[in-house]
Amino acid sequence: MTLLVLIIILAFIFDYINGFHDAANSIATIVSTKVLTPFQAVVWAAMFNFAAFFIAKYLIGEFKIGNTIAKTVNEHFITLEVIFAGLLAAIIWNLATWWFGIPSSSSHTLIGGFMGAAIAHAHGFSDGIQNVINYSYVLPIFLFIFAAPLIGLVIAFIITIIIVHLCKRSNPYKAESWFKRLQLVSSAALSLGHGSNDAQKVMGIIGAAMIYYQGSQGVKMDFNQFVDHYSWVPFCSFIAIGLGTMSGGWKIVKTMGTRITKVTPLEGVAAETAGAITLYITEHLAIPVSTTHTITGSIIGVGATKRLSAVRWGVTINLLWAWVLTIPVSALMAALFYFIIKLFI
Repeated sequence: MTLLVLIIILAFIFDYINGFHDAANSIATIVSTKVLTPFQAVVWAAMFNFAAFFIAKYLIGEFKIGNTIAKTVNEHFITLEVIFAGLLAAIIWNLATWWFGIPSSSSHTLIGGFMGAAIAHAHGFSDGIQNVINYSYVLPIFLFIFAAPLIGLVIAFIITIIIVHLCKRSNPYKAESWFKRLQLVSSAALSLGHGSNDAQKVMGIIGAAMIYYQGSQGVKMDFNQFVDHYSWVPFCSFIAIGLGTMSGGWKIVKTMGTRITKVTPLEGVAAETAGAITLYITEHLAIPVSTTHTITGSIIGVGATKRLSAVRWGVTINLLWAWVLTIPVSALMAALFYFIIKLFI
């Protein structure tokens, strides 16, 4: 029971870190275009991060992404030690990438940590490690590591071209004023998608832990029953990510808002709208994706409408390396933590 409580606390800490690590996703363009001050922007984003709870619970009626996360690992290989090790690895990788200002994926570090610890736990089992991972859930996640930013890029490119064509005869000063107002809407839409997508991942991890614990007590429970019985978990998950967003993440804001490409209010609207659309599509498909990857792809798509050289490809390639390394590094760290934990438990 003590380890379960520790896991829940660590999960909410991860959720909080996820919020300030990924705050840049929703506010980078709105800050870089000076539509809002940094403080106003994080409050605005946090408010809609939390509002996503009510949309998921009462409008959509379910938490599909949380269910996907809980099922990425075969239930026979889930233990509290596995989840604890995975969370430790995810928190350390998130803090390291935040410190260096690298917009890596909080989602993928959590998934990588969970899988890595489970594989370490399965080492030597007669079933073999090939049965640890539920590939029907994991393969779409891996596919969308590349698909989500590409979808965001294409949608942002199309939206930008359409907007530029429609506004080519508009007064530049009036148009910019309108797009600054519209950025409030597009930023809010992206924050809703970010809150719903990322808060549910922590729900999935806590759900996996609670379902395992209840099973060890002889009580069978699926994810939907877990949500019904422990309704405070989703509520607190959305609060934690909102509080984290309010703490900001200024190093990553700088990377996202200025270093990839210079963004105007018009382009900010296009990038945020494209990111939000991509997140809504993937949530409907119950595929957890990286909001970081999604908005980065959208910003690149916006920059590419001017000319390919407007995108700082050196920065972008460094980001891609961080994306590729996140899952394997998190998995290796989690496996190491698992073996260390087993020495003491």
